[in-house]
Amino acid sequence: MRILKNIRALLSSGAGIVVGMPDATSMDDPMALFETWFAAARKSGLFLPEAVTVASSTPEGKPSARMVLLKTADERGFVFYTNYESRKAGELDANPNVALLFHWPILQRQVRVEGRVERVSREETAEYYHSRPRGSQIGAWASKQSSPLDKRSTLEERVKELEFRFDGKDIPLPDHWGGYLVIPDRIEFWQGRPFRLHDRIIFERSESGWETHRLYP
Repeated sequence: MRILKNIRALLSSGAGIVVGMPDATSMDDPMALFETWFAAARKSGLFLPEAVTVASSTPEGKPSARMVLLKTADERGFVFYTNYESRKAGELDANPNVALLFHWPILQRQVRVEGRVERVSREETAEYYHSRPRGSQIGAWASKQSSPLDKRSTLEERVKELEFRFDGKDIPLPDHWGGYLVIPDRIEFWQGRPFRLHDRIIFERSESGWETHRLYP
């Protein structure tokens, strides 16, 4: 309780909060800014800074959200991997509009991304898949993601069977597993500031590149 009171006192005083962002007009590359922020999140000691919420919806507009791990962020956008037979994949394939949310509370930062998804190439997927630990490769085969599971032991037996099947062999990339690239149309960088007067800068894609402006907190 004392720790919680100290944190509240610190926030209410405005002390200890990182400085805000420069003027929106001084930036023209949101992915470069994301790279800087992501590096800071990694250095902060935050557990799994690559964790990101992926929000999808059905063609009828029924939403759902879950956490995944970001694997690549470059000039194309943001890449994560999943089972193509999962609920999220079904929704993303039927309705490619998607949103991402990164939250790094120790830095009082959020990054909100809106855009569209497309599947990454099998070549890119295979390169990443074969870089994973062997147990994770087995897991991609064993899990019928989002399907009903009668009991835990059924999954464990599937893992044992696959370990025996691939013993001493390279594990091939499953047809049902791969990556999605989120191509952003809009990226918001949110920086906490004293007294809830936060900084919010928006990048929106245009025909000539990226346009930027600030939002009220």
